[in-house]
Amino acid sequence: MSAPRRRVSPTSLPATGVNPPQMIEYKNGHPLALKAVEAFRFMHFRKCSGYTLYPLFALLLFASLPLRAQDASPQLQTDQEQTQPQTTPEQRAQVLRQAQERVNARRRLRIKQIIQETYSHKYEFEFGAGYERFRPGNTLQHISEASWNADLTRYFKGNLGITVEGRGYYGTAFTPQNPFRVYKPGISQYVFLAGPRYRFYKGQHWGWTAQVEAGAGHGNFGTGTHGLPPELIGLYKDSTVLNVSAGASVDYNLGPALAIRLTPNYLITNYGSTMQYNAGGSLGVVYRFGRK
Repeated sequence: MSAPRRRVSPTSLPATGVNPPQMIEYKNGHPLALKAVEAFRFMHFRKCSGYTLYPLFALLLFASLPLRAQDASPQLQTDQEQTQPQTTPEQRAQVLRQAQERVNARRRLRIKQIIQETYSHKYEFEFGAGYERFRPGNTLQHISEASWNADLTRYFKGNLGITVEGRGYYGTAFTPQNPFRVYKPGISQYVFLAGPRYRFYKGQHWGWTAQVEAGAGHGNFGTGTHGLPPELIGLYKDSTVLNVSAGASVDYNLGPALAIRLTPNYLITNYGSTMQYNAGGSLGVVYRFGRK
C-alpha cells in the first residue's frame, strides 16, 4: 500500500528564495513542492530565453528571404524560357515581311487619300510668266518676248476640264536701216483663248495635263513707231487674227490646293496673212479651290 499523503502549510517549509505554491503535498516523507519549484524555475528560464531568441529567429528569417528570391528568380526565368515557343529564322522572316506589308499598305492608303484630296477640286486658277520666240515681220529676225498668262480651268466629271486663258506678250523689234530712222520699236500682242484641258496623270507630287486652245490675238506693232505705219519698216500691221495654242503642263504639288506649273507651249498666229509658229513656255503658280 502507498503511504498516505499529508498537507503542510507553507510556513513550515524552509526558505527557498522563490514563491512556493500555497499548499505542498508530501509523499513518503518527501516534499512534492520541490518538484514544483524546479518546474517553475525551468519555465521562468524558458520564458526569459524566448524573449531573446525570437528577435534572433526573426532576423534570420528576413535575411534568408532575398536569398530565396534570388534562387527562385533564375528558376522562374528558366521556366519561362522553357515555356516560350522556339521560332525559326523562316518564321521570323515571315513576321518581318507581314509587318512591312502592313506599313506599305498604310502608306498606299495615305497616298491615295492625298491624291483624292488634291484632284477632287473643281477649279484651278493659274498665274505665271514666260517667254516666246516671235517673228514681228516677214523679213525681220526672231525676237524673244516676255509674257504673262492667267487662266481658269473648270473640271467636270473625271479628268476633263475647260480652260479660259489670257496672255500678254511684250518685245522689241529690230528693224533695218530705214529713211524714217525708227529703230527698235516696241511691240505687243494680247491673246484670248479657250479650250479643253485633260489631266492624264495624277500623282502625290506630280501631275500632268495637256490642253489645246483656240481664240483671237491682237497685235500692236505700231505703238513704238510714233504714228508711222509699221508695215513701212517691215513690221506687221496692227490686226486681230486667229490664234491656236497647244501645250502640256507639269505640276509639282506643294499641297492639295497649291502647285507650281511648268508649261511648254506652241502658239500659231496668222499676222500678215502668213502663219507664224512660235515656241514658248511659262512658269506659274496654281491655286485649286471648290469641290466636285
